[in-house]
Amino acid sequence: MFRKVLVANRGEIAIRILRTLREMGLRSVAVFSEADRQSPYVGFADEAYLLGPALARDSYLSADRVLDVAHRAGCDALVPGYGFLSENAEFARRCRREGIAFVGPHPDAIEVMGRKPEARAQMAKAGVPIVPGGPASSLDEARATAARVGYPVMLKAAAGGGGRGMRRVNEPAELPESFERAQREAKSSFGDGSVYIEKLVTRARHVEIQVLGDGHGGLVHLYDRDCSVQRRHQKVVEESPSPHLPESALRGLCETALAGARSVSYESAGTFEFLVDEQHDFYFLEMNTRLQVEHPITELCTGVDIVRDMIRVAAGEPLGYDQADISRRGAAIEVRLYAEDPSRNFMPSPGRVEFLNVPEGPGIRHDSGVCTGYEMGFDYDAMLAKLCVWAPTRPRAVERLRRALGEYDIRGLTTNLDFLRRLVDVPAFVEGRYDTGFIEQHRRELLDAPSAGPLDERLAAAALVVALAADGEGQERPRAATASKNGGNSSSAWRDAHRRQRLGF
Repeated sequence: MFRKVLVANRGEIAIRILRTLREMGLRSVAVFSEADRQSPYVGFADEAYLLGPALARDSYLSADRVLDVAHRAGCDALVPGYGFLSENAEFARRCRREGIAFVGPHPDAIEVMGRKPEARAQMAKAGVPIVPGGPASSLDEARATAARVGYPVMLKAAAGGGGRGMRRVNEPAELPESFERAQREAKSSFGDGSVYIEKLVTRARHVEIQVLGDGHGGLVHLYDRDCSVQRRHQKVVEESPSPHLPESALRGLCETALAGARSVSYESAGTFEFLVDEQHDFYFLEMNTRLQVEHPITELCTGVDIVRDMIRVAAGEPLGYDQADISRRGAAIEVRLYAEDPSRNFMPSPGRVEFLNVPEGPGIRHDSGVCTGYEMGFDYDAMLAKLCVWAPTRPRAVERLRRALGEYDIRGLTTNLDFLRRLVDVPAFVEGRYDTGFIEQHRRELLDAPSAGPLDERLAAAALVVALAADGEGQERPRAATASKNGGNSSSAWRDAHRRQRLGF
């Protein structure tokens, strides 16, 4: 087993990995940019080193700087997490050449499956159905591909994921601007501006299969996740299992994912993503050759610590279990809390976290990279936290998620918390009957609803709390509660007033 491990990432995923390293008794090293000096994750590591300026290409995307720290700190392994250098095959090769174990798949697998066009070609060769599409190395080639597959189409980053470098193009006139923007965003996010084109499949669900392999021929799937609730092509809500997915379709998806993984002798954790249409036919989209943001819900349902097993596999150990040993129980749902303004097309909304109170209780997991006093800037992704719930059944998981979102309180910056609270009350979501167009289809319910209750109701509740708190003539009384000026997040007037009374403001 390794002696000291560098975590080449930041925020909540860095904390999640650092916790597992601590449980395994391994020394840990964190890296941070100038913008992350005060980030909570830095204090979770045994050692921490400055990488460079806030700009990702000069810090988290700089292989030279990351590996320089790894050598100076005496690390024998590196965990990339997701994003940044996690799907960079040359970086993985360089780690190996320089004697540092890369906690992830073999570089050859990253090269074949990590770049989306090559992955599509590999799956087509293996007989896996793929979404119609093709190359877009230039604007002229993009025009030709789009004309062949037919509009609407999606422009997608060849070297990345997470919704970055993606643009929907409805007609030829939109292509030039969308092409330029997709290339620019892909270059900024992944250091590679290459894009390709896929036919847009409408009214489809986005379903993915988690796989995990070792270097001894062991390979298992950890079942499915539904990631259809998206905004700007980025996931907002994920759940496992996918609601209303027939057993036959699930079996086909899992078998296809395992076959695809075997075709490249896959090791470590990886995720096969599919579009599933209304007839439950499925089409391969891409493979993410890394840990997924939404991995916690798979862990909640299967009991498998995916990060721990990735580290064990990278150290040369076998998985130690096979498919017959994997079972899944209950239902888990994850929502992503972002510092963004849903009313302004989910634009990032930086600011200072003035107050933070997170939900607790049975079946709740909260993965976060922020704390009270944290300054959220424009430098990186706007995600603040992932709130996950587990329950024996999906209806109970929805109820638990509703309760947890009601307890969540974050102030000082605009977030999507109210948006998430409304989302879990939309009947289509409660019933599990939705597709990738869910947010747009329910825009009025999700975005046009008032952010707070009637003023007289709030004032009445606050006045009652003040009256109950008074304990005799002349005692100082707490000020009545008011809605947060900056938060944009409504909560119960009773709870709002009580928290302010308890905290003395």
